[in-house]
Amino acid sequence: MRLALPVMLFASGLSLGLGLVLPLIRIDRLYFLSDEPSLLKIVAGLWMEGETILAAIIALFSIVLPCLKLGLLHVAAYADAKEAVSVPGWMRALSNWSMLDVMLVALVIFAAKTSGLASAITQPGLWFFAASAVLTATASALLKSQPAAARSMPGKDSGDL
Repeated sequence: MRLALPVMLFASGLSLGLGLVLPLIRIDRLYFLSDEPSLLKIVAGLWMEGETILAAIIALFSIVLPCLKLGLLHVAAYADAKEAVSVPGWMRALSNWSMLDVMLVALVIFAAKTSGLASAITQPGLWFFAASAVLTATASALLKSQPAAARSMPGKDSGDL
């Protein structure tokens, strides 16, 4: 059980990184036009097209907050018992929305498939992004269930020299 949290945090960070840079979806239009945007390309494209507010909102909720939550979970997991850090309440409230991006991409795929004008296929980036959200939520729940003293690194503050 002591190994589960570090493995989950590592896998979540790796999945988040891959989910940001790998293509989320492949959209084929008219049998010869195809596009495979990643989350970072979507935000950059919106920014360059002048949709700065939408780009900022997507960047905040899909990139910045997941990275911040993952960083806070690392700090909370590896802090000393006397310096126990917990994830702030506002971050826990925002974690309820962590799967919203995945659901929105799924809705886009459904809309493209039912419209008949384009076909859409999920790509590995979406699966890695979803895995990151699930692993982060699981790590957060595991962290809440463990007392701070059990999470501290062995030998760090036990008084053994």
